[in-house]
Amino acid sequence: MTDARTSSDIVTAALLVIGEEILSGRTADQNIGYIAAYLARVGIGLREVRVVADEEMEIVAAVNELRRRFTYVFTTGGIGPTHDDVTTDAIAKAFGVEAALNEEAVAAMRRHFDDRELTPARLRMARIPKGAELIHNAISRAPGFMLQNVIVMAGVPRIMQVMLDEVMPRLAKGRPVLARSVRVDAPEGDVAPPLAALQAAHPEVQIGSYPFFEQKRLGTFVVLRCADEASLEAAVADLWRVIAREGFRAVDSEGAGASDESVPDPNLD
Repeated sequence: MTDARTSSDIVTAALLVIGEEILSGRTADQNIGYIAAYLARVGIGLREVRVVADEEMEIVAAVNELRRRFTYVFTTGGIGPTHDDVTTDAIAKAFGVEAALNEEAVAAMRRHFDDRELTPARLRMARIPKGAELIHNAISRAPGFMLQNVIVMAGVPRIMQVMLDEVMPRLAKGRPVLARSVRVDAPEGDVAPPLAALQAAHPEVQIGSYPFFEQKRLGTFVVLRCADEASLEAAVADLWRVIAREGFRAVDSEGAGASDESVPDPNLD
């Protein structure tokens, strides 16, 4: 396998979601899908997502493992003003540095809070590990930060999204992953055997199948992903040959022309 840390074409990432509220089910995560799609568009492949509790040593262990395996590690959550927001201290400990009030972060927060509002609890959000670069936040002004290849962001979705936009120009990018989707009017169990052969013939293309049930009918979405357009198109062409050979009815979900054998049933739309 190619080492993603040394290849100019492959940039990888892990996402570490931090928070008891996610693990307990009290809060439904809204960030994973957004981050995964965003990174795919810019050419950073999200390879792993991990959820940990607000426990300092668990965060330290996860960060230290992931930052050695991937080009970047993104974290969400745990940088707020409360006692259980321990992410900043955990990141500092993972790198063996001190977390202290950052004057630039304090100045940014003063643009949002007056002296009365800038309580000691809120000032916790201006504590930044030594050596980290700030990730500015135009919404609440409390910053995230980037320390080497670890990007630390808020858990609140709209604030996380602003931070992701702000940090992205600093990051290396690979080739964006292209995707094609074909809707097949056949159960996944029928589609699986020829797809296995197709995957073996095109190892450079990621081929996934996703079953659906609609109007009492089973079907399968086949999604092909690859950074190389020529390889992707070759696999898609072979998929249509498989569809024709097996007698499946299908339609290109991306709007491209379907094969002669694959006129979709309008009742499926």
